[in-house]
Amino acid sequence: MTNKELRQLYWLNKEIERDEERLRELYAAATDMSCKITGLPHAPGTIDKTALAVEIAYLKQVIEDKLKRCYAEYNKIMEYINGVDDSYIRQIMTLRYIHGYCWRKVAHHMGGGNTPDSVRMACFRYLNSH
Repeated sequence: MTNKELRQLYWLNKEIERDEERLRELYAAATDMSCKITGLPHAPGTIDKTALAVEIAYLKQVIEDKLKRCYAEYNKIMEYINGVDDSYIRQIMTLRYIHGYCWRKVAHHMGGGNTPDSVRMACFRYLNSH
């Protein structure tokens, strides 16, 4: 697996976060017409609650589909990480690719004087050799 493939879970989670924020905006707009909503066409007059309901239903389905992809990606990545024979590398990969930690936070959790560069390089050396 490549770094890019392993990072897909992180990016899927980011997409879901943005979609959920958009969904909250839509719910707010549906319940309070004075709420400013971004991304919808601007037209004079009131916001059509039917259009909002359709958009909400669509976005809920999109989020559900992405969550399914997220679970599948999680399982694929965990299967790969669990196949790594080195415990140190498994821990680094879990912190980075499952928990989504930055390299600084990975190094902090690994302890033992590890630096962000040392854990990153250890991970990439493993990925490049397999």
